[in-house]
Amino acid sequence: MPAFEYVSVDNDGRKQKGVLEADSARQVRQQLRDKGWLPVSVEPAAGEHKAASGNQGFFRGGMSAWELALITRQLATLIAASIPVEECLRAVSRQTERPGLQSLLLAVRARVIEGYTLAQAMSEFPQAFPDLYRATVAAGEKSGHLDLVLNQLADYTEARYDLQKKIQGALIYPIILTVLASAIVMGLLTYVVPDIVKVFQSSRQELPLLTRGLIATSNFAKVMGPWLLLGLVVGGFMLRPVLKRETTRYRIHGWQLRTPLIWRLVRGANATRFASTLSILTRSSVPLVEALRIAAEVSSNLHIRDAIRQAAVKVTEGGSLSRSLEESGYFPPMMMQMISSGEQSGELDEMLARAAVMQEKELSSLITTLVGLFEPLMLLMMAGVVLIIVLAIMLPILSMNNLVS
Repeated sequence: MPAFEYVSVDNDGRKQKGVLEADSARQVRQQLRDKGWLPVSVEPAAGEHKAASGNQGFFRGGMSAWELALITRQLATLIAASIPVEECLRAVSRQTERPGLQSLLLAVRARVIEGYTLAQAMSEFPQAFPDLYRATVAAGEKSGHLDLVLNQLADYTEARYDLQKKIQGALIYPIILTVLASAIVMGLLTYVVPDIVKVFQSSRQELPLLTRGLIATSNFAKVMGPWLLLGLVVGGFMLRPVLKRETTRYRIHGWQLRTPLIWRLVRGANATRFASTLSILTRSSVPLVEALRIAAEVSSNLHIRDAIRQAAVKVTEGGSLSRSLEESGYFPPMMMQMISSGEQSGELDEMLARAAVMQEKELSSLITTLVGLFEPLMLLMMAGVVLIIVLAIMLPILSMNNLVS
């Protein structure tokens, strides 16, 4: 039974939105009239979501990682209880409180009722269900273990969500500290220093070099500060289309892999994402070459993505996975050793899972260390700036005292 999104006005004159299942839009309007509501518009949910698929971003606000993990876990539980897929989708859609997600799930259910497999139905909405997700679901349907595969997908999505939140949480304090420090320094240079300097300028004595430099900096910040801020905003808007170009992104991503310390973060994050993705795909009986092509798409660095694609070509030609990846130089040696051991022992999926856990721990430890170092460095920088300002103010005072003596 297809789903329809409706907009209506209730008895109190308030606008009501939601999703209803019916054989036709006319039947939905009749259901609304039976409630005493006035139908304003009734549209097919499937068509609505297909038209808006560009706005239903995976991990971008359309469906968060947590929402996808929760929906996946609920589907796995219901399917394990031998409930038909279409009924599982209907139950999960009733469980969610967001009308957009409810409409999406009912649209998928409508496709399943029409005879599509669950993976084929999800392929109608690629922004909500990415290639990795759909390929894994398809493998689960073919193997007859859809409930187990969905549980693995839920674990994978929750792990990525936890890692994302951990990184964001670790960066919040340094960002706030940097913004506040910059605001304090600008406030001192713009409002406090000029009032103090007026006293020295009225004495008509030659000021020390440090004081003259502080006065020049203060005047520059007071006059050019707003223009610099405006220039940064305008420049940011002008750079956005340039940064979206593939050639520009290749250069930036290449710079990331050449810059000390940054390359460790980039390599660690991409290695973790690649190993965990490839692990869940191979564990779900997805062919290795296809799994490599899907895993390449989850890489955020274009150079690493190309290296994985080239490795997939070499594996197709009969090459070893570990050797093909090792030639790029973008993956940690320990991870390559574990993959090689997995290939030789026939337990590649297990070794990939262990490698992903190891890389995630190393990445988390590196981020914690960097954040721990950043805080005292930021405090030392602030202390240095304040010391320069104090010295620039105190030196003329000491000079005047010497003259009076």
